[in-house]
Amino acid sequence: MSDALSPMARPRLYEQVLERVRAYAAEAGLRTGDRLPAERELAQRLGVSRASVKQAIVVLEVQGLVETRHGGGTYLVRDTLDATEPVERLVDRRRRLPDVLDAREALETKLAELAAMRRTEDDLRALESALELMASELADGGAGVEGDRRFHAAVTAAAHSALLAEFMDAMADQITESRTESLRQPGRPPRSLEQHIAIAEAIRDCNPATASAAMRQHLRTVAEVRLLSWDPEDT
Repeated sequence: MSDALSPMARPRLYEQVLERVRAYAAEAGLRTGDRLPAERELAQRLGVSRASVKQAIVVLEVQGLVETRHGGGTYLVRDTLDATEPVERLVDRRRRLPDVLDAREALETKLAELAAMRRTEDDLRALESALELMASELADGGAGVEGDRRFHAAVTAAAHSALLAEFMDAMADQITESRTESLRQPGRPPRSLEQHIAIAEAIRDCNPATASAAMRQHLRTVAEVRLLSWDPEDT
């Protein structure tokens, strides 16, 4: 049977709400730091449930376009609510992220353990250089993405395991997604830097158990992202 006459996909209600909120922000000329109307007001004006509005706001949060402050409303963190990532791509990322995080924990805790056993002075210099770069990025108002990437690459190199390095390389795109997702969480970059420093110290001290535990704690923090609290199928 031809696919041309297969059932047409209907946009979820929260996706329709999302487009209306984007349009409102543009028409109202909202910019960075401006506050969106409260969820209750948006629901009343749009004639939808607060659950649908909440879902739309979560999507904007996940896309890094707004910040919701506990008890203080939702504020733009950019001058527009236009997104470069379609909702369906977010849905796909939401589905695969748990597997990526599981794989990262399994591989990178072992890499940290091996790094503490095998690191060289050159490896330590690479770790320190990555930490300095991340600190510099944070001081300049960035999220420390490149410093974070270099740090984890330096840990992988310090483990001196060609096969584990191949596994990490095969996951590079998915790891980049999880890194970006984590570092866009409010307050996350400084916390990530602190955890990197703890990992580096354990590797420097040749303490495999501590290095592995510090990496596990870090990766479980990485897993604390808004995206995973979102159920795309709701409303």
